[in-house]
Order: sequence, then structure tokens, then C-alpha cells
Amino acid sequence: MRRERVVVLALDGVYPFELGIPSRILGAADGRYEVLTCSVDGGPVRTNADFGVTVEHGPEILATAGTVVIAPVAPDRLTDEVPGEVLAALALIRPGTRIVSICTGAFVLAAAGLLDGRRATTHWQVADRFRRMFPLVDLDPDVLFVDDHPFLTSAGAASGVDICLHLVRKDHGSRLANTVARRCVVPPFRDGGQAQYIEQPVPEQGAASTAATRAWILERLGEPLTLADLAGHARMSRRTFARRFQGEVGLSPGRWLIQQRLARARHLLESSDLTVDQIAGRVGFATGASLRQHLHAAIGVSPQAYRRTFQTAR
Repeated sequence: MRRERVVVLALDGVYPFELGIPSRILGAADGRYEVLTCSVDGGPVRTNADFGVTVEHGPEILATAGTVVIAPVAPDRLTDEVPGEVLAALALIRPGTRIVSICTGAFVLAAAGLLDGRRATTHWQVADRFRRMFPLVDLDPDVLFVDDHPFLTSAGAASGVDICLHLVRKDHGSRLANTVARRCVVPPFRDGGQAQYIEQPVPEQGAASTAATRAWILERLGEPLTLADLAGHARMSRRTFARRFQGEVGLSPGRWLIQQRLARARHLLESSDLTVDQIAGRVGFATGASLRQHLHAAIGVSPQAYRRTFQTAR
């Protein structure tokens, strides 16, 4: 069994919750990962809470990692320059090592110039600040995480759970990722993006929800559903339905529907021997070419390349 070493870099001002996510999620993956924590000098680290943490390792352990995770720090510590000791620590990471950031950890990677020309994400509350500081980075503040190998970036707080489950799914398949999710009592895959968590006006009292229609859609992904179909099921006008759906989910009905179809297609690519055209038909894409186009736009790979990845993991 391949056991990958994952090293989490804790910086002063680190958020304790996010610092513990890699150990908790990856540590539940049946021994597939060894998760270690280090600081830039091997000494204790001040958190953004009223306590510090003692780590067992110094930065030299970064050179032994297969994956490095940059834990997030409080926003008041974010700058467009990386302190010298942090740069020295990052320089120890071997070329080709997978590097993951959680939340504001993306600022560290961007300030070091590692994300220039790449797609990335961070917490929606600091997205505008990130864009001003790092205009060369293609920031997408709507998603929960971005995989632009070998750099993976995630949004705020609990999206660290999402990206760690993604690592398990990518490395060892969806079955183990689902097992880890059950053990940690978290969803194996969250719908939508972080836009749904941005502060929104409180819905009018008694406003109907689109939840029942979303459940109805998931039972009919293979059908050619239109906005009129969805609004009709919800007993709303198309305009009201689209506005309420966007407010609840953070995505338009069309974009959410594509995400659900892609999620179902990815599951079938991982777990079945159906052809690409057969999968496209089952999840509601008109043709295999349409599935290929949408999958490549979403995660940058073809269905066959995606399937090969998970066949290897299995």
C-alpha cells in the first residue's frame, strides 16, 4: 500500500480549525497518508485564538513531502510579500510536489509567485483584496476549490474538508473518499460553490424554497429539463424561480444542473465500464462531445483521462 507523506505548514496567526483538517480527514483514509505538521523554525506557533500550538518538526521536513498543505492565517497578517523565513521554508519543497492551500493560505502561494497565470480560489470575503494584490492570478471566488495541478487552492474554513476529500478521491477513488466522509460525518461532495455562503438579503417571510425541486431534478438528470420545467414543478414563474434558486444555492439553475450532471458523470466514469456516450445519455448531456466539453471546462481533463486516473487509484 502506497503511503504518502503530507506535511502541513503552520504559520503564526494560523486558524486552529483549518490546521487540523488534513490530519482529521486524511488520517481517516485507512493509513494511506502520514500527516505531519511543521513550522518555519520548528518552534511553537501562535494561533489566531487564545492559545498556541507546539509542533514536532521544523521546515526541513517539507523536503520529504509528497503533498504540502499551507494552513490559513488571520486576514490581518496577509501581505503581498512573503517573510524571508517563509520563503526559505517554501524553497525546501521539492519540484513537482503537490501543494495545497486552505482559505487564506492562497495568499502565501500567490505572494511567492507560485500562482501566477494559474486558476485559484480563496475565501470570498478577501477575494477583492486578493485580486488587487495578485492581478496575475486567475481568481475564481465562486468555487469551493480549484485543482490546477500541482497547485490546489480552496475557499474558506470547511472547504479544507472538501479539498482533502478531493485528494483522497483523486488518489484512491470515490469509494474510499465516501468512507472517509462517513467516518468524519461530513458530506462526500457539497453541491454548488461558496457563493451560496455569501451574505444575502433575508428571504421574504413565507417564501417557498426550491429544495423540493432540486431533489426532483436529481431523480431526472437524464431528461431534457428546461427552466420552464423547473419553475413549473416549483409552481413559480421562471423569473421568480431563477432569482430564488440563485439566492439559495449561489448558482443559476442552469449552472447548478450542469454541476449535478457532471458529478453523476464522474461517478459513472469512476465506477462503471459504460462508454462516454452512454454516460452522457444517462446524465442528460445530448452527446458524448457535450460531456467532454463540459468536463474539460470544469476540471481540465477528458472523460477518458479522468477514468484512467480512477482506474489506477482502484
